[in-house]
Amino acid sequence: MFISSAFAQTAPAPAAGGDMMSSMASMLPLLLMFVVLYFVMIRPQMKKQKEHRAMIDALAKGDEVVTAGGLLGRVSKIGDGFISIELSQGVEVQMQRASVVQVMPKGTMK
Repeated sequence: MFISSAFAQTAPAPAAGGDMMSSMASMLPLLLMFVVLYFVMIRPQMKKQKEHRAMIDALAKGDEVVTAGGLLGRVSKIGDGFISIELSQGVEVQMQRASVVQVMPKGTMK
């Protein structure tokens, strides 16, 4: 046998009421970490996604935008999921609306 009978007999008996409080106390740090994680990481990310979605929905023809690839251009056509961006005179590319990262002030492109 690996455990002697004398050692097994000295184990404390579980208390009925104290177990509940100790298990709640051990869950408190985990719960506190989740609350901090929510306010530090999850909530700001959700706010940023909401702002980006609002910017994408507000795109209009003639807006000057920067794409995720770093291209600067002017919106020439708007579709449901795609937009056409005019990079220079006669050069037009079609991209997904979500690839627009930033709307620039008017007159940025010259």
